[in-house]
Amino acid sequence: MNAAERARLADELLKRLAAAVRGVQLYAPSHPLVVRSITALVDTLTIVHASMKSVAIGVVGDELVVADIPVGRAAETMGELIRRLKQAGIERIVIDNGVQADEVTRLVETLGSGENLEQNNPLSKLPHIRVGRLQVEERADTSAGDIATFRRLYDDAVKVAGTLWESAKVEGIPDADAARGMVDTLAQAVAQNRTALLALTALKNYDNYTFTHMVNVSILTMGQARGVGIDGSLLREFGMAGLMHDIGKVKTPNEILNKPGKLTDQEYNILKRHTVDGAQILRKTPEITTLAPIVAFEHHLRADGTGYPDAHRPQLNLATSLCGVADVYDAMRSQRVYQPAFPTDRILAVLQKNDGTQFDKNLVRRFVQLVGIYPAGNLVRLYSGEIAVVLEVHAPDPYRPRVRIVIDKEGRTLEHTRDVNLFEAPEGEPNAVKAPVDPADVGIDPLVYLQ
Repeated sequence: MNAAERARLADELLKRLAAAVRGVQLYAPSHPLVVRSITALVDTLTIVHASMKSVAIGVVGDELVVADIPVGRAAETMGELIRRLKQAGIERIVIDNGVQADEVTRLVETLGSGENLEQNNPLSKLPHIRVGRLQVEERADTSAGDIATFRRLYDDAVKVAGTLWESAKVEGIPDADAARGMVDTLAQAVAQNRTALLALTALKNYDNYTFTHMVNVSILTMGQARGVGIDGSLLREFGMAGLMHDIGKVKTPNEILNKPGKLTDQEYNILKRHTVDGAQILRKTPEITTLAPIVAFEHHLRADGTGYPDAHRPQLNLATSLCGVADVYDAMRSQRVYQPAFPTDRILAVLQKNDGTQFDKNLVRRFVQLVGIYPAGNLVRLYSGEIAVVLEVHAPDPYRPRVRIVIDKEGRTLEHTRDVNLFEAPEGEPNAVKAPVDPADVGIDPLVYLQ
């Protein structure tokens, strides 16, 4: 479907929604006019879902956005629809493929009622429709440039992870609605621009390791899943499983989680319980995906039968395998009180050890292609002596990514940066990465240069 057809469908979808909402304001739900307008809306959704598994309708200021297409203020009927959505406290509606007519009817009737849904949301139980606050600016430029938007998205996700952790610790179960909204937003961002979002997972926040790790594993799991063709609602299930994989650690004593030295055998046995605890917590959490407790239980199991829980040796499902790779990768590259951060090449060597007996070698190979030896957003020194920010991984040769040179051979920060594809650099140009550089050593925030 080309851009013009997508824009036409987006406009048609909003017109049908506006007409249906206007109809229930004037007539009873059984009135033929209302029935016809809802049928037309369902038919339009069927056409939309033929090319995308989910469609998001968002309110950004005084404009409506369908997927990533801004439709604008346009007709007076659109203005009334925007007013109704704001009155209901809705900034975002996500409608999945498979939505039923009765679900659409419930959505239309609720919007037509004028009720505010922030305190009591009768739509929360619909299996194919989700409504809530906007967590990402749908109209933002999602080329590799708008890192500021993705940074805000990432920071918001870390805050939500903190609330999930606290609700699980205090109430015994995490807030599934908050988790689902956050994963929906991250999944959208992963689909729009994996490079920019994966670059943000390299941010190191020592104080918030637990929460950033939750978000990073979710993003890295979805990034891998997207790379093997997983999309739509299943992609979000993988993201939810990655987000919740360590939730059982809410029951692990802090003195064990943060112990600076090596754990005793007894302490390690207590730590290992988090897989069982996590599965139990998620199994009793309403509205959580069935995949999440499975991954929480299995994510420390390995393909060769090692790992824990000791008494369980299943054929690992794909979500568990992807989450396991993401978990080890992010944990090893993060500096914590008991562990220094390791460089990417050493981490990937650990993942590749034993020729795929612990981690599926095909999945590890794909992961290396995804993040590279020097992932996007990392600072590197070239053999020329220049310092550059990695912009994009070159899968066939991870030592020759596309980079933006920011510091010259003499150590001077460049006013005008220049981009170089190391894998096709002409003679006389820098052509390979020599080593990673700690941004703190040169006083540079590499993410700024992804703009």
